[in-house]
Amino acid sequence: MAVVAGCTTTVDGTARPVQSPGPDASRSYGYVDDRCGLLHDETVAETVGAEHVVRPYSGAVCQYVLMRDDTAIDATFAWFETGSLDRERTLAADRGATITDTDVERHQAFLARRDITGAACSATAAAEPGVLSWWVQFRNRAAGDPCAAAEKLLSATLQADM
Repeated sequence: MAVVAGCTTTVDGTARPVQSPGPDASRSYGYVDDRCGLLHDETVAETVGAEHVVRPYSGAVCQYVLMRDDTAIDATFAWFETGSLDRERTLAADRGATITDTDVERHQAFLARRDITGAACSATAAAEPGVLSWWVQFRNRAAGDPCAAAEKLLSATLQADM
């Protein structure tokens, strides 16, 4: 008869999912090669299900006006190269947003919902360097979930960096 002895170790703490170390620190998420946040206009429109897209401003912040059926959708991409996730979360909370922590493509992130002039939400993630954020507002509150659209755009940006 064989006897197998084993040893166990108990570790204190809480299990956490593996986080991505972050995209390439030399990456520019600003307006480069006619793309914002690494996404072409057509990708932005497709991601939110829009038939038409206009980008009236491009830079470290890019603004979009999209149309889906008769619904106008405003979207803004921002890259804060020296920003931090904690700072952005604090600012969103100070402005009355409802904050939901999440992970997007293995990156620590949060959603900030604030419905003032329509249904609006931002999805923000740590980017190494800085933070990336997509803000989406459906001017018609019944047009859909702006948090789902913002999170899809953020996911597309992070996937484009892989």
